Amino acid sequence: MENSGWLNTFFMASCIALGVAVVLCMLRAAKGPRFTDRIVAVNMIGTITIVIMSILSVYFRQDFLVDIAIVYALLSFIAVVVLTRLVIVRRRAHEKREREEAALREKEAERHDF
Repeated sequence: MENSGWLNTFFMASCIALGVAVVLCMLRAAKGPRFTDRIVAVNMIGTITIVIMSILSVYFRQDFLVDIAIVYALLSFIAVVVLTRLVIVRRRAHEKREREEAALREKEAERHDF
């Protein structure tokens, strides 16, 4: 199938629009405000990159770009899972520390009451 002029224009316009979306996601990742917002932004950047690779695979008629996109998707998924696990571990440690501090304050208050 020969790519026509309007299809080439559509592919390039799509890649440019997705490139702008990547820049916006990078701004969100840098700005925050929470760590989870940054994780979602990084995940979106990975997803958009995969879509761009797929579009370029069709545009250039190069099948190997799809293989690279699949490998990149797997790596992106693993990275998000690891980062999410990091957030969960940090949050649990923070909650445990808060409980220990609250228990220590209660003991101090009981000691001062007597």
